[in-house]
Amino acid sequence: MFEHQRHKPPQELARPRELVVVCAPLRSNVNLSRIARAASCCGLQRILCTGHAKLDRRIARDGADTLQIETHRTLPPVLIELRQQGYRLVGLEQTTDSTNLHEYQFERKTALVIGNERTGLTPDLLKHLDDVVEIPVWGMPFSYNVATATTMTLYEYCRQFPKG
Repeated sequence: MFEHQRHKPPQELARPRELVVVCAPLRSNVNLSRIARAASCCGLQRILCTGHAKLDRRIARDGADTLQIETHRTLPPVLIELRQQGYRLVGLEQTTDSTNLHEYQFERKTALVIGNERTGLTPDLLKHLDDVVEIPVWGMPFSYNVATATTMTLYEYCRQFPKG
């Protein structure tokens, strides 16, 4: 028989996650807050943002307190710095040469670059990336919401590196 257990303690990581989320300017506080909540659940420590979206603490919950959220003016300098720090720059976008998320092997030290809700990852950002992954869609509309897609991708990274 199953017994309901709400709010089980988080699993321990053997080492800190080496995944950071990098967000192009998002239009929605809800999307940024949902991404922060998922990132916190996955044990991430940092989100790098541009734009004017702010966290809604009611949605982000503990993610608002457990994550270091950095705001930058533009993304290209951030991507250049992350590459210099040894991060693999992986975009989440539908492109001509993107890899199906089900087939992609993440590197432990990854910066996951998320595009804007409407424009996605623009050509000026795509040129900085090492890889691009996409999530297959079997119905309409043609893509997942940015927060949902980010959550799915974070979960896949954590599946590949369950202990950190």
